[in-house]
Amino acid sequence: MQDEAGADLIVFNAKIFTGSRAQPEASALAVKNGRIYFVGPDADILALRNSRTRLIDAHNRRLIPGIVDAHTHVLNDLAYTYNIRWDGVPTLSRALTMLSEQASRTPEGQWVKVIGGWSPYQFKENRFPTLAELRKAVPDRPMIVQYAYNRAFLNKPAMDALGVGTDRFPKLPDIEFEKDSRGTPTGVVHGYTWVFLALETMVPQPTFDEEVSSLVYSIRGLNRFGVTSIIDNGGRWAYPKAQARVNVLARDNRLNVRMPFVDLQLGNGGSVNMVDLEIEAITKTAPISPGQNLHPTLAHGHEYRGAGEVLSGDVHDHENFDRPAVIIAPEKMKRFVEQDVMKLVQRRIPFRMHISYNENISPFLDALEKVNETIPLDGLRWSLEHAETISPENIDRVKKLGGGIAVDAKMALHADGFIKTYGREKALQTPRLRPLVDSGIPLAMSTDAFRAATFNPWVGISWMVSGKSVSGSEVLATENRLSRAEALKLFTGGAAWFMNAESEVGAIAPGNLADFVVLDRDYFTVPEEQIKSVSAVLTVMDGKVVFGAQEYSDQSPKLPEVLPAWSPVKYFGTYHGEK
Repeated sequence: MQDEAGADLIVFNAKIFTGSRAQPEASALAVKNGRIYFVGPDADILALRNSRTRLIDAHNRRLIPGIVDAHTHVLNDLAYTYNIRWDGVPTLSRALTMLSEQASRTPEGQWVKVIGGWSPYQFKENRFPTLAELRKAVPDRPMIVQYAYNRAFLNKPAMDALGVGTDRFPKLPDIEFEKDSRGTPTGVVHGYTWVFLALETMVPQPTFDEEVSSLVYSIRGLNRFGVTSIIDNGGRWAYPKAQARVNVLARDNRLNVRMPFVDLQLGNGGSVNMVDLEIEAITKTAPISPGQNLHPTLAHGHEYRGAGEVLSGDVHDHENFDRPAVIIAPEKMKRFVEQDVMKLVQRRIPFRMHISYNENISPFLDALEKVNETIPLDGLRWSLEHAETISPENIDRVKKLGGGIAVDAKMALHADGFIKTYGREKALQTPRLRPLVDSGIPLAMSTDAFRAATFNPWVGISWMVSGKSVSGSEVLATENRLSRAEALKLFTGGAAWFMNAESEVGAIAPGNLADFVVLDRDYFTVPEEQIKSVSAVLTVMDGKVVFGAQEYSDQSPKLPEVLPAWSPVKYFGTYHGEK
């Protein structure tokens, strides 16, 4: 039976920013079979309706392409519903109250947790909580409050449960416990990424059903801000284990975001060759090819996009802005590229490399250029992730090798700490947004959520445009800021390159996938200080409504009850202000 002529869905009376130079503005769009059918004025588009067409009046609101977060970690947070989210909480006082409220309903045997996504500089008080405040808020349940991958705060029940100060606590590299005058650990923990990943394995773990619930509600949080595509950049849940959770949603067509993934194989602890483990996982454990989609019906639904973002623990330059840069010995970096990255290039496996500091980028590129002489990259998609302090010269070298750069918006949250470590002058040029954009290199802005920073892309967009961090401090030089259109492109059309989907994602254009967002305010005209507060009132992915608020709330899909029943998400929502 042939489809009835006309559109499945029409959105009209909108102020559409298409992201397409050929047709930059319009007032209506039509959708058919999950793709944009036509874009144009109301009268032309409404003429495409039939008896089954669903009509949505945008009420003169701003409509933009769906947001693409090219670097985030949804599958690293399969305990999402166990955690209190401090993202967007305006005062420390409110944050502490949330802790106290949650402690009263957290059952015995479980922990009260805040795991990343926040910054002390977002609070009106502009400071970290004290241990005394945290202990008062949570007196009788184990508690961990983690700030990015920089530090964590433990109360006494948590230290007792972990065996801190005893032989029960494992010997973790690079961990530092603050101690009082008697040499007793206070509960403040400093370290790098691996320390905090290890701590996470030592607390109560969710069940399989709770992990699926975590996936459902973290995606709900993304949809709330207009995110319709992400690239999951790996974590402690390696392929194919994490994919079993995604498959639960995919088989029922309930995966409300496109989720290509790259894979990170940590092994079972200790020093391992992560590249060898990756090759084994995709060729022997559960064979899969680059670009293969594990979702049965959704384009780019759950595609394997290669290895990364960490390719070796031995050359990982953790970006803890509260501490000096981690500089890898150049010969060690070169040896890693020539011996291990070479294996990926030989097998045509795309890769993404976490590398933050220019001092480490230079030897990486030295070696990659050498690899390219013998085994040409020749169209193989690869990228540098983060690249906070990359030089203009190295930007040019990446471009010549056909690579991309996925920077992130952590400076929006953590620039005040960066300034204390490196100085304001360096912060004003970190990252070099204007040279990056002007270079024409494939470029995305991303969040690196849910721990290193918030999953709200508008916080990063606000920083790129205004030059201000969440504290209100000026942290980007005037000449290093972007226009509103440029900033949005890095979260839409620019980010689509990293999905290998730039011909069908990131713009409102006929033939493109039907991913778009109606905003609660006009991003292009509101005062700068309001940009970080932008959110969606309607998010459409693959031609279906995946989120609705305000006058569209009745169109929002009903989600199953959150698990566990005592989950903080049930009481506080996925982000401050949702409940």
